[in-house]
Amino acid sequence: MAAIKVKGMSCGHCAAAVTTALNNLDGVTDVQVDLGSGLVTYEIEAPIPLEEIVRAVKAAGYEVD
Repeated sequence: MAAIKVKGMSCGHCAAAVTTALNNLDGVTDVQVDLGSGLVTYEIEAPIPLEEIVRAVKAAGYEVD
């Protein structure tokens, strides 16, 4: 399980946007968002650069801490 801290999420729509952005990446599964802490956890089935994860989160409109 991998994790990142995401800034700017405040509601279910925010969580869904980040979840969808990460689930759209090949090899990323089981995305879980904790709005209170901003922690996003996910499984990776194949090596994926952290930069690609960060890029997907930013494209969804949020920042990685």
